[in-house]
Amino acid sequence: MPLPLTPAQCRTARNVLSWTLDDLAHAAGISIFTVRDFEGAKRTPDRPTLVLMRRAFEGAGVKFCERSGDVRLAGSRG
Repeated sequence: MPLPLTPAQCRTARNVLSWTLDDLAHAAGISIFTVRDFEGAKRTPDRPTLVLMRRAFEGAGVKFCERSGDVRLAGSRG
């Protein structure tokens, strides 16, 4: 089973939302160090933490395309 979120998707989703590392950490209820290390490919958080991150993005309107890996805001085309 693939990870619920990749480092590249995380960076892209934050960019789409204009979120800082701290914004994501706060929205997901996790440490900013966890976000920074994940995006920098220093370590991969456990699956429940990745799910929290993904849910924070989805709650803010981000859609993830499972097939292509694309990230976009809900309602946008592309």
